[in-house]
Amino acid sequence: MTTLDNFERMLAQGRDGALLRYSLGNEYLKADRPCDAIVHLREAVRLEPGHSASWKLLGRALAETGALDDALAAYRQGIAVAEGKGDIQAAREMTVFMRRIAKQQAGG
Repeated sequence: MTTLDNFERMLAQGRDGALLRYSLGNEYLKADRPCDAIVHLREAVRLEPGHSASWKLLGRALAETGALDDALAAYRQGIAVAEGKGDIQAAREMTVFMRRIAKQQAGG
């Protein structure tokens, strides 16, 4: 049984929560299944809007599906959350990811 299977089993047993959803999203990204990751990461940020790592992964998953405007919106929210918590490293990382998307959108 894989880690992903274990997390899915936990969810099926009703042990839902932001950390489990974040973990599921992360595992789905590792499995190259960003659409499935998005479902869980959106739920993670709904359950715990102040979890900057979930916002960062959500932005990544959205970018991987080509939903660049949505990815930018997730990164913007994540940066605001991270800065509000003093999580400067996460804010910097998301800023870099935003710049890459903007450059991509500009055709370069």
